[in-house]
Amino acid sequence: MAATIIDGKEIAKKKRLEIADQVQELKKQGIIPGLAVILVGENQASRTYVNSKQKTAGELGMHNVLIEFPVSITEQELLAKIDELNHDEAIHGILVQLPLPTQISEKKLIEAISPEKDVDGFHPLNIGRMMTGQDAFLPCTPYGVMVMMEEIGIDLSGKHVVIVGRSNIVGKPAGQLFLNENATVTYCHSRTKDLKEQTKQADILVAAVGKAGLITADHIKPGAVVIDVGMNRDEQGKLCGDVAFEEVKDKAGYITPVPGGVGPMTIAMLMYNTLKSAKNHSSKLPDSNR
Repeated sequence: MAATIIDGKEIAKKKRLEIADQVQELKKQGIIPGLAVILVGENQASRTYVNSKQKTAGELGMHNVLIEFPVSITEQELLAKIDELNHDEAIHGILVQLPLPTQISEKKLIEAISPEKDVDGFHPLNIGRMMTGQDAFLPCTPYGVMVMMEEIGIDLSGKHVVIVGRSNIVGKPAGQLFLNENATVTYCHSRTKDLKEQTKQADILVAAVGKAGLITADHIKPGAVVIDVGMNRDEQGKLCGDVAFEEVKDKAGYITPVPGGVGPMTIAMLMYNTLKSAKNHSSKLPDSNR
């Protein structure tokens, strides 16, 4: 029996409707959630992602600002702009679109963003809070995966989750979020010996390594939940994931497609984090200013 397709587009649409309603409620208090996106250079993939984020923010009624810089910008100039945005009361979320030119330290920029406006969830303070189960802005892609799990009604307690990939953006935080829900987590990566032996034990398999078609039917336990975070291009230039979808879907219990799976959830959770930041800001205002 073919796997149930986890429709990220539909789940994200539902979340966006909920966010739009809450944005309207905040507006009644005189607060408009504000998102600032910084784009450096002319990377077309980055521009596509940024355009999608801006379009979604606009549709939800948020204030959104795109700040563009040439690829020649200095690190100091970028840090100065982030400092300015940190103090801008109309901005609740700051996002720097990666990757950045080689003269700029991603680490420095991420750490320069106020943790209270770090809607990407990459600041070390938010990562530390997530690790210890405290309230935090969660990284958007792993957060989107967790919302998917909740939406399809998967009880994560005691489940064996195998994460293929150990990036700071997806792999590592995804494993921690599953661990926070009492799952047993195994991390796999480029130096893992006999990958198939590990992945075949997974009740839930998260593929986030960036290698087209790496995960085949031989990697999957029958009935497993397969979450494909990969965004690749095949030999024909067609968008595809890390999972060989056509063969795996006949063995898995649930599976996400690419496109239309995790991608839409990432943007939805970015909007949720921006809304959350605006709410946090609202709660700190004197009653006369609400």
